[in-house]
Amino acid sequence: MAAPPRPRAAAVTDPTPAVTAPATEAPRRPRWFVTLFATDVWERFSFYGMSAILVLYLTQDTARGGLGMSAGDAALLYGLYMAAVFLASVPGGWLGDRVLGARRAVLYGGVLIALGHLAMAVPVTGPLYPGLLLIACGTGLLKPNMAGLLSEFYDREDRTGRDAGFAVFYMSVQVSALVAPVVVGALGEGVNWHLGFGAAALGMGAGLLQYVRGLRHLGDAGLAPERPATPAERARVLRIASAATAAAVLGYGTDAALGAFRIAHLMALGGLLCVVSPVLCFWRLLRDRRLAPGERVRVRAYVWLFLASAVFWALFLQGGSAFALFARHATDREVFGRTVPASWFQAAVPLFVLVLAPLLARWWTRAGDRMPTAVKYAAGMGATAAAYAVMACAAARASDGSRVSPLWLLLAFLLLAVGEVSFAPVGMSAATAIAPPGFVNRTVALFWLSGALGGGVGGNALKLSGDQVPGPAYFLVLAAVALVTSVTLHLARRPLTGRLTV
Repeated sequence: MAAPPRPRAAAVTDPTPAVTAPATEAPRRPRWFVTLFATDVWERFSFYGMSAILVLYLTQDTARGGLGMSAGDAALLYGLYMAAVFLASVPGGWLGDRVLGARRAVLYGGVLIALGHLAMAVPVTGPLYPGLLLIACGTGLLKPNMAGLLSEFYDREDRTGRDAGFAVFYMSVQVSALVAPVVVGALGEGVNWHLGFGAAALGMGAGLLQYVRGLRHLGDAGLAPERPATPAERARVLRIASAATAAAVLGYGTDAALGAFRIAHLMALGGLLCVVSPVLCFWRLLRDRRLAPGERVRVRAYVWLFLASAVFWALFLQGGSAFALFARHATDREVFGRTVPASWFQAAVPLFVLVLAPLLARWWTRAGDRMPTAVKYAAGMGATAAAYAVMACAAARASDGSRVSPLWLLLAFLLLAVGEVSFAPVGMSAATAIAPPGFVNRTVALFWLSGALGGGVGGNALKLSGDQVPGPAYFLVLAAVALVTSVTLHLARRPLTGRLTV
């Protein structure tokens, strides 16, 4: 990964599994590292645990404690929730960088997350939407600033030490994503949905407790903003935020007063933000007069990687919605006479990532310049297309109402894991590499806004199909979308590589 020009470039990171091959390190870690690592482990446990059961809870009939939501509405809500997490990382990184300081931003973010999970643990439906909003805002505040806080302990010139530290730190994401669906899924599906959400709240609470206890090991790191915002900058941001809030309250207040309010209206606003935000960010970046002509060419070329990344996230995030519903309704989950919770399948991707990441990293290192970013993207999208083709075959076999072998779903998740390894770390590296000096944070933010766009658009796919359980046509159409994207990237690899130089 290209070394960013300053530590804060790492401040906007993936709220989904990060992938980095572990490096050889001394067995003992300093106490500050243990504090941050354990906090991230518990935060990711709460995030992935809740995400594993969310769609299953939303679509479960009310007699069994669910909300009885249609599959399309549940997939849309899930996609927009994931999109909100991606979106929130942009203002969250700014607040930590310019206003709060990384240390307080992590603490406040953790508190918001814990409150959100607690709201969802209450056995009534009312707190669901505020709970999801709190979790999204808290995650957007905690995740970018956790990475920023970690970066303060490494010398900017110590590339090897920094990469090794982040590699081990990022393994917390995979470990948590592997364990959380098993624990939270067993409680949520097997006992009570709200007990599962409560377990996620306890996980975040444990993370907060040990974070506060370990603050003394952090020294002065993250105590103050790295580049404090001027009073004029704060006032400007406050005016914009106040105007946006007032407009939303006025619009939806009028909607409610007329008796026409529907939760779908809020979802529509979320989808609009997912589309408008990256467009505005690209527009502002390209209009900036500080960009040299060559830098502007690279940013324009990056638009194509951005769009490909958005397509990938739109497809990858269906693992928690369409794939989860297929696991529940069309997959044989009987093992030794017991029914395995459908949410347990969500542990498959992180398991495969743990195995695949070092293998692919070694292959790419040996390939060198023969495997530029566009080629890696094309390969990852090809694997994603294959995953959806596998699911189309599985859905065809289950079309008569029978349940198919879980090996179909596991094979699809294996291929999705190849796609993730080819997009998440590679995309982050490319964003930092093509970023003009002084624009690293904004360019990295654009990479994660591709996740917001993908989540917002992809969440609509199942709703538009009208399927309660995804059928072969659904998976086949999305496989075709992925295949066309892969072929396009492959054909455009030379001009893209020439303009991007990565």
